[in-house]
Order: sequence, then C-alpha cells, then structure tokens
Amino acid sequence: MIAPAVQIRKLVVYRGGALVLDDIDLEVESGTVTGLVGPSGGGKTTLLRSVVGVQKIKSGRVTVLGRPAGTAALRREVSYLTQSPSVYGDLTVEENVRHFAALHRKSKRDAAAAIETVGLSAKSKQLVRKLSGGQHTRANLACALVAKPRLLVLDEPTVGQDPLLRRELWGHFHDLARSTGATILVSSHVMDEAARCDRILLMRAGRIIADDTPEMIRKTTRTDDLDEAFLRLIEAPVAMA
Repeated sequence: MIAPAVQIRKLVVYRGGALVLDDIDLEVESGTVTGLVGPSGGGKTTLLRSVVGVQKIKSGRVTVLGRPAGTAALRREVSYLTQSPSVYGDLTVEENVRHFAALHRKSKRDAAAAIETVGLSAKSKQLVRKLSGGQHTRANLACALVAKPRLLVLDEPTVGQDPLLRRELWGHFHDLARSTGATILVSSHVMDEAARCDRILLMRAGRIIADDTPEMIRKTTRTDDLDEAFLRLIEAPVAMA
C-alpha cells in the first residue's frame, strides 16, 4: 500500500487569537490531483501553509512524504505557489525560471518547458514587473513547476486566468501526476474547478465538511451541481462514505 503524500491528524491553528483550523484530519493520496475547495476566508491558505511547514500550529501533526512538515529534506521535494508572486520583478521571465531551475539542479531545457507550459514563451524575454497580473501569476507557476517536485502545493493558481489557459493548466496538473507520480494539492474558491480534481476536500470555517471524489459528492448530496452540493452539505451535513 502506497503511503499518503500528506497526512494530517488533529490539526489546530490559531491566528491573531482566532481559531482558523479546527481539529483537521485528512490524507492526500500520492499521485493524485486533490482540490481544496471552499469560500475565501475559510482557512485554505492556512492549511496549505501548514502542509509546507511555514505555519505555526497550536497542536496536531502534519506529515509530508513521510516526514514532519517543514523538514529541511523536503525543500527539494515540495514546491509551493503562494497567492502573492515570489518572482523577481527586475528579471525577465526566462531569468527567473532559470534561477529556480538552477536551485533545483534542473536544466535550461527544463526552464523552457516550464515557461511553455504556462503559455509565456512569447514573453520569456520580458521583465516580470512589466507583465499583467495574470501573466505574473503564470511566471510564478513556471518557477514552481520547473523543480519537478514530488508534491506541488498551489494556492489559487488559476485566479485571473482566461478559461482556455485554466483548462490547459488543469490538464498539465493531471499529466504531471500521471507521468511522474507527483501529487498536486491545489486550492480554489471556484466550485466548477473542483470537478477537475481526482478528489475534493470541501472546506468551510476551518473545517473539512467533505472528503471524496466529485462523483461521490454529487451522489451523496443528490445533485450534479457542485455549488448546490456545497450548500446542501452546509445546510444539512451529510455523512460522507
């Protein structure tokens, strides 16, 4: 049996004195695209920060790829895309991605492939500070992809992207999981994106209210509309199989 890529037990997190994550238990299967889906302000980013080991926790345990979250050995195995781009504005797209490629001992060819994946080949020589907001996010994503991590943690990576690119990015996430065995944990507040995931973690007010495949969530809530399914889980919580 393959061990889960992420295992969380009894996780509790406070921020500014307020309870943000309330007794979270979950597992993320290796080699899958798992969506962490729910409204803004529900604790998704705090949960992702806990997974990558940059969030101070009150209690509980977070295990990533068999090690405690934040362990130094995980730095080359986990890539984290934040909502705030971490690329350098005074460097070109290509220079940024090549920089991160070098940090992870990847080649210039790997950098070019990552840039192509996010649809920025035509902008590769442009300074990042001159990019649009959506292009800025894509440059940041290329820097995360070039590492070819075992676990890719993405916080709202498709916000502000056009529908065609969103579809292409989701296709790439699945290709990456299938071809390399990588695990992708991706957050979104857009319910229709949940249907693209192998498994969905529905989150609200610091709690996981459902953890299942899109098909089973639809079946259990007796609706094909995932927005409606979310509402039904809130209004009359259903015990998920």
